[in-house]
Amino acid sequence: MAETVTEQEALDVYSTIVSSVAEAVLPSVASLRIGRGGRGFGGAGSGVVITPDGFLVTSAHVVAAGGAASASFIDGTEHDVDVVGADPLSDLAIARARTDSLHPIRIGNADQLRVGQLVVAIGNPMGFSGSVTSGVVSGLGRSLATADGNGNRRFIEDVIQTDAALNPGNSGGALADSHARLIGVNTAVAGMGLGLAVPMNGTTQAILAALMRNGRVRRAYLGIAGGTRPLPPPVAERLGRKAGVEVHEVVSGSPAAGGQLRSGDVIVSVGDVSVSRAGDLQRLMVEAKIGSKLALEVMRGDQLITLTVVPVELS
Repeated sequence: MAETVTEQEALDVYSTIVSSVAEAVLPSVASLRIGRGGRGFGGAGSGVVITPDGFLVTSAHVVAAGGAASASFIDGTEHDVDVVGADPLSDLAIARARTDSLHPIRIGNADQLRVGQLVVAIGNPMGFSGSVTSGVVSGLGRSLATADGNGNRRFIEDVIQTDAALNPGNSGGALADSHARLIGVNTAVAGMGLGLAVPMNGTTQAILAALMRNGRVRRAYLGIAGGTRPLPPPVAERLGRKAGVEVHEVVSGSPAAGGQLRSGDVIVSVGDVSVSRAGDLQRLMVEAKIGSKLALEVMRGDQLITLTVVPVELS
């Protein structure tokens, strides 16, 4: 007969997990000050060390003010920081502290997360450095609307929703799993009891690698906003998939508009690759697709049609 775990024992286990994650992650989380002299004039946030030779990941909006920057750590050390590159579309940025003796966090894979899973958020909210909160994954695959520097609307896809308490200053901080692995970068406070984080997975790792290497990310651009839509059973059976990406909006003058995509169309494949979520489509918009003809298989009404689009470089 299985032994019953008491409520107190369960709370002790929970506390032990959160404490061990905090102990492992806190040395890797920096308080970032952006602006004149790196002393708080312009903005502040958090950053997470990902390599021992000084590279930190943070949020693009944290470093948007530009200028000099500094990173301070829980052990009292402080280093000057250079912003290497930022990608507003994913709200990720790379900075580099002028030191080669930092404590990097272990990197996890957010694609393996499940709703209800324990997560720990560590950052520097409201000027309180090294703050730790915990909660669960409340939702996956959310979209977050943002704007680029030119005022154009963008969507950060596949963000993680959590109920771990987040406040101004948490942006750029770590969202860790119970094994103290970085599975998200806290990006915004969406409302009371609601926090969002950009997931760490193959797609975002490629973005960070491009920022570290080139200081920028080149992307192909279609010009649509969309979301998952279940396919009618006959179409689903015929195609061997259950859903596609419904087009909610087509940007005027975009490659999608030039390719005759319409609001209400459901994209089921791009080339030979099936898509069912907006994130699937975004992952395909890589540098190699810029200027290349792409065949989109689209369900329009009850008909399957093929449209050709030529993505341009996202500016």
